[in-house]
Amino acid sequence: MTDPRAYWICFSYVKGIGAVRFKAILDTFGDAESAWNAPPEALHSAGLSAKIIGNFRAVRVQLDPDQVWERLQRLGITALTWDDADYPRRLKDVDQPPPVLYARQALAPADEWAVGIVGTRRATPYGRQVTEELARVLANSGVTVVSGLARGIDAVAHQAALRAGGRTIAVLGSGPDHIYPPEHRRLAEEIIAQGAVLSDYPPGTPPDAANFPPRNRIISGISIAVVVVEAGDTSGALITANFAVEQGRDVFAVPGSITSAQSKGTNRLIKQGAIPMLDPQDVLEALNLNMVTQHRQARLVIPADPTEERLLKAIGAEPTHIDEIQNQSGLPIEQVAAALSLMELKGMVRQVGGMHYVGVRELPADYQG
Repeated sequence: MTDPRAYWICFSYVKGIGAVRFKAILDTFGDAESAWNAPPEALHSAGLSAKIIGNFRAVRVQLDPDQVWERLQRLGITALTWDDADYPRRLKDVDQPPPVLYARQALAPADEWAVGIVGTRRATPYGRQVTEELARVLANSGVTVVSGLARGIDAVAHQAALRAGGRTIAVLGSGPDHIYPPEHRRLAEEIIAQGAVLSDYPPGTPPDAANFPPRNRIISGISIAVVVVEAGDTSGALITANFAVEQGRDVFAVPGSITSAQSKGTNRLIKQGAIPMLDPQDVLEALNLNMVTQHRQARLVIPADPTEERLLKAIGAEPTHIDEIQNQSGLPIEQVAAALSLMELKGMVRQVGGMHYVGVRELPADYQG
């Protein structure tokens, strides 16, 4: 049986079908599979133009949903759709979120507390220094650092977060299997090992100048706030800041010399109302991110019922296969699988691949239930 997400993925290859048109398709046909298998002429009822229907015809001839899904698994890429519980909550709440988000490595509950750091590719020593300090402070405070893997400020932000042992997310303007710029492939692998790489472009999509402005809305969309460190008059970082404002995110800007070309954009943002970032603590205090650890602990709730209690006692810090969990708990495998899915959503356990689970935190030794 074909995974329903395979049809969402196939539609993501059709040029001209974005969030608005795909929602119209779902509203018309009920689900992506029915739309994919419908006569192309029927797509007129979803408001698609003849040109887009032509694009659809061409893609449908080329793609087999089962093969597309199998390729995604081989590449180690996860597809998150609007229907998936793992789809980033903050991004889903913005206007016109991407129907499919491709991820290399899973997102974590910790990523609920994320801050975007963006800036020019032509970073000055001043910009690099500020970025390194900001990313380090955020990472040490348990905040996920989000950026775009570009040269300059983006790369410095990712690298500093990694060195601090924190989580970082890179959002691409290409398919998740096309790392750009190419010299950042090693950095991308380090990010995958300690965070995630995201894209709303399907595998095989090469980098293109037109792809980068739209990806900036994902950077701001999954973040609580965005900090622009350095930006020239036409920097893409300013596009991210504009998206952040539209999405109701706080925008911070690092002030710079009025004679520096790389600070013209940030100084203008401050003039327009952005919050001046004079110290990394400004971001933590303004967003109450000093309380991240406490927030996380509050989410690690005690077992809600006897089933969760039994499963938690069977899961520790080391990966445990679902079969072993079932054996230790003595519960039916169907009940174990359903409960583990719910516990993962609640942040109590985490799946680490191959149906192995670890506890996000172990129960105290004297816990009696």
